[in-house]
Amino acid sequence: MTQLKNSIVLITGGARGIGYLMAEQAIQKGSTVVLWDINEAGLNSAVAKLGANAHGYLVDITDREAVYATAAQVREDVGAVDVLINNAGIVTGVPFLELPDEMIERTFQVNAISLFWTARAFLPDMVKRNRGHIVTIASAAGLVGVPKLADYCASKFAAVGFDESLRIEMKMSSPGVKTTLVCPFYINTGMFDGVKTKIPWLLPVLEERDVARDVIRAIESNRQRLFLPSVVQSLIALKAMPTNVVDFLMNVMGVNSTMDDFKGHGEKQESPVTTKAARPAPTTVH
Repeated sequence: MTQLKNSIVLITGGARGIGYLMAEQAIQKGSTVVLWDINEAGLNSAVAKLGANAHGYLVDITDREAVYATAAQVREDVGAVDVLINNAGIVTGVPFLELPDEMIERTFQVNAISLFWTARAFLPDMVKRNRGHIVTIASAAGLVGVPKLADYCASKFAAVGFDESLRIEMKMSSPGVKTTLVCPFYINTGMFDGVKTKIPWLLPVLEERDVARDVIRAIESNRQRLFLPSVVQSLIALKAMPTNVVDFLMNVMGVNSTMDDFKGHGEKQESPVTTKAARPAPTTVH
């Protein structure tokens, strides 16, 4: 079991949404939390609401050198991180041929490549102690392709592969270091505003507080994979079927039309406030 009491939990994209709610629950469990985000006003607001056991750092997780430098600062200010939750993510949500080149790159940088920088920053301490936990918030879209999500799905497929490889490697070399992969259906955070589900009793749009609670429980129980809802796990077996059958079933279940009315939450300009470590970036990450 991973004990959250007296542990240091770092959450990327922690200023709002499930990142903030996971921080809230981790503190209730007795953790000290470290929030990373590039939404400066949101980050400061989150830290103020969470209280003395929360620390905030302004950092762009796609900037490798900034990640390494800020990780060293966290180690000096707060201590060695026990649980790393890679939660930050972005979505574009447009047809493939309408995807701006720079957003394809940005999606991969945030949703996939940043996982390598944060893990390489904090994993050495975990391996040295043979104790720690790395959580990858992926997606059901990391198991099956969805129209208008080509870049997002591909980046989340990469996140799933990252977790699977890291899990096996840690079992072989540092069995005290655990990993958890989280693959949720759409979450009602605003990031996927406008998505719809054809069969809500089977594939409901998830409530962010419920997801945050389930992730924290999965960490505590060293659960290796968390599918939300549990029916999402069936996608793994489904992919072994003939392609035409898979496509037909995705149509019947309404998965291929979930993004038809997608709006997203968009981005808004935040006014600057003082934060521990300043490293601004052009795009807000949540």
